Parts: sequence; C-alpha cells; structure tokens
Amino acid sequence: MRDILSSLGLQGVSPGAFGKSVLSSGSSSELAVKSPINGEEIGRVRVAGGEEYERVVSDSVEVFREWRKVPAPERGEVVRRIGLALRDSKAKLGRLVSAETGKILAEGEGEVQEAIDIADFAVGLSRQLYGLTMHSERRNHRMYEQWHPLGVVGVITAFNFPAAVWAWNSMIAAVCGNVTLWKPSELAPLTAVAMNSIAREVAKGYGFEGVFSLVVGNGPDLGQKIAADRRVPVVSATGSCRMGRAVAKTVGERLGRTILELGGNNATIVMPDADMKLVTAGILFGAVGTAGQRCTSIRRVLAHESVCNEVVSSLVAAYKQVRIGNPLEKGTLMGPLIHSGAVDAYRAAITRVPKEGGDIVYGGNVLPGMPSALYVEPTIVRAKRGMPLLAEETFAPILYVVPVKDLAEAIEVNNEVPQGLSSSIFSRNMQNVERFLSASGSDCGIANVNMGTSGAEIGGAFGGEKDTGGGRESGSDSWRQYMRRQTCNINYGDDMPLAQGVVFS
Repeated sequence: MRDILSSLGLQGVSPGAFGKSVLSSGSSSELAVKSPINGEEIGRVRVAGGEEYERVVSDSVEVFREWRKVPAPERGEVVRRIGLALRDSKAKLGRLVSAETGKILAEGEGEVQEAIDIADFAVGLSRQLYGLTMHSERRNHRMYEQWHPLGVVGVITAFNFPAAVWAWNSMIAAVCGNVTLWKPSELAPLTAVAMNSIAREVAKGYGFEGVFSLVVGNGPDLGQKIAADRRVPVVSATGSCRMGRAVAKTVGERLGRTILELGGNNATIVMPDADMKLVTAGILFGAVGTAGQRCTSIRRVLAHESVCNEVVSSLVAAYKQVRIGNPLEKGTLMGPLIHSGAVDAYRAAITRVPKEGGDIVYGGNVLPGMPSALYVEPTIVRAKRGMPLLAEETFAPILYVVPVKDLAEAIEVNNEVPQGLSSSIFSRNMQNVERFLSASGSDCGIANVNMGTSGAEIGGAFGGEKDTGGGRESGSDSWRQYMRRQTCNINYGDDMPLAQGVVFS
C-alpha cells in the first residue's frame, strides 16, 4: 500500500486544501486515516482550516470567471483527458478505495471504472447542452432558451463511494462550465486527494488547475460552511437523511439549490413466477455487496407467501458460501464495516429483531478472529409487516424477508417507508411488471425488473424521492441542475407588440 500511495503522490502528510494551487495549511490538525480492514494507519491528511477554506473558495470564483468562457467542447476535451488519466491509474486507485473503505477489490476497481465512464459520458454531453426554440405569439419575434453555468458547485460526498460520486458531479459540472469545490468524507480522504490531484494535473495543462478544488475536514464544519456560502450556488450532498436535512435547511435559508442523495431503504418484490436463480443472485449482491453499506443496498425482500420459504432457504444456502475477510484478497466477497459505530448500529438492530417479532434465520454475529473488530455476519431475518426496524436504514448487511399475499400488498409495503431511492421486482408476468412500474406502483426514483436494487448505470439519472432527497445525478438530463436556464426574446420587427394582445398607448 505504501508503494501505491507513493505512486499516487500521497507521501507523508498529504495537503487537505487545493485552490488554484496546493495550499499550505496553518492548521496543525492532521487526520489519521486507518483502514477498516485491519485498523492500521495508511496515511495522514492535513485538515483545512478557515483561512484555507476562504482561499480555496476565492480561487474557485476567480477560476470560474475564465472557465465559463471556454467553449463547451473544449471543456469536454479536458474531461476526456481526465478519463484517460484515470484509466492509467485504475488499478492503483481501486486498491486505495478498497483499503480505505473495506470494499472488495472488484468493487473498488469498479468504482474507479464508474468515474471513467462518467467522464466519457460528459465528453459527449459537452456537445449536447441543448436549449429549445419556441414560437412566439408576437409577429417578427423569436423566442428561445439557453443554458449557462452556475459557478462554484459544492460537492459533499460519503465514505462508501469516495471516487464515483465526486466524478458524477464534477465531470458533468465541468463540461457545463462550472468549477467544483469538493468536501470528501473524513473516512476516505486519501482517495479524494488522489482523484482530485489527477484531475487537477490534467486541467493544469490547459491553464485551469483550479477547476477542481478540495477541502478536507474532520467533521461537519466545512460541509456547513459550504452550505451557508452564497458563493456556492448549488450544493450536491450525499449522505444520511439527517445530514441532508441540515444541508437543505442551511442552503434553503439563502435560497440556494441542493442536489440531495440521501438514505435508501430498498425493497425487492418476489412473485411466484420469478426465476429463482435470478432472485438469489440479485438479492445476494444487493444485500451483501459493500457489506450492505450502499444507499442502494437491498434491505427488504417482499416475497409472495407461496414462495417465501423457498426464497429464504435459497438465500441461506447462498449466504453460507460468502467468504468474509480481507477485501484485498482474491475470493473475498464481503469485507468489514467502516467503523465501530457501524458495528454498534448492526448490534443494536440485531438486538431489536426478536423484540419486534422477527426471527434471525442466519447470521447476527460480530465475527471473532478477524483482522479487525469490524467484520460481521451478513444476516437474514424473517420479519413481519409493521416492525419499526423495517422503516429504518441500518447501514449494515441485514436483510428482512417479509411475506406478502399479493402484488398489491407488496407495493404497499414497498412504499410505506420514509425513503424512496431504489426498488425492484422479480416476475416474468408483464402485468405484474407494468403495474409495478406504473404511477400506482413503486414510488422510488429507481425501479428495476428481474434484477436487484443496486448497480446503477451512469447513463440514467440517479436519485430518489421522499427522505432520499429528490436529487438526480449522473446521466440523462441531470446536467440541467448544474446550469441556469435563460429565456431569450428577440424583436426583429419595426414595432413592438406586447404579449397577450395588450395595448398600452
């Protein structure tokens, strides 16, 4: 790991403030980064103080004034080069993601690939920032709309996707003509410094190093600074519902914009006609991948009562084959939780299961004899509708299986939780599928068929409803959130008629 860090420029104590240049910090505070794999320190980052924050934001505003003048296809070329640079470092970055977050290596490299993919997507987008032309009701008038960049885009990310979520925002924001100010999770700052440094080095070659800026903090203070800063017109924040409410309140008080990607409490519906091989494979990855620490992780399985026992038996057999251990070793399918607080939340949920009428059929234990105290068993619970636990998101690999009598009840249970991120159904009956996808079906931002709830592709807009925040990132037309719309009217005639036939003379 030391060689990887060195090759990525992470030697000694890494700086935690990047504006138009790397800023030396007057702060003596250092953030020790410990791997959840074994508890060993893998690096240190100097925390940005208030003075560094002001410098970074001032630099970002200054760089934006020039970057917005660069033609969008030229901005796309910078992003294309960033994608190529990330490709060159994919293996090293993937290993760093795994070491810092505890993801298995395949997921670590997959996340970096996601950043590469969104760079490719953004390159094409740079030539497709379309507006509309509308017919005016007034003679000799033309009306159209166009899109302009907003300015500094604040990006606050969580530990579980320390590379991809930044890329979702920053690559699209960059081709739209914005600059980004990134505040990463204090649990994964090394990945942030490495990713940001690669992007900055490429942009530096075009004279715009400060397009990608970074401030590393230790706690919520810097995030709240960004939320309160009127120089940051839009804040994209990924994290818990509690964090999202705090950010939304602060940004809303200054009438700024937010893109919120918050909690998920995702359900998969299994109908009697489902392909059970797909069911088991889809639920296994969705519930166990990233040790259940994805916002799109499967938390609930809503199985038709006629196949509920079969689903449970199949999942128990699959769970027994999951190799838990060092995520950097080949063959490991599940690594550790991120920190002791996550283990405490896992324990607390397990303790509540029997009290609320549930039955643990597999797992439920913290594993002894592992490289750290953060390894737990993936757990399957036979649950009952109405258990309070079902309405909560425990960021751990706990899966609740709830029997339902028909599709109508399944949809009701799917929708009765506060969160609304992702959902799925396993069925080969098109009536079931179309009902699930209809306006009276799933109320989530993502609805999948014959697959799990996780594994979103970059081509589609990602996000959810209700307590999930309503934000959309990545593909489709989510680029519009990073721009301001301007409606333009041009009079090329010799008189000036008013709209709606108003006569004022």
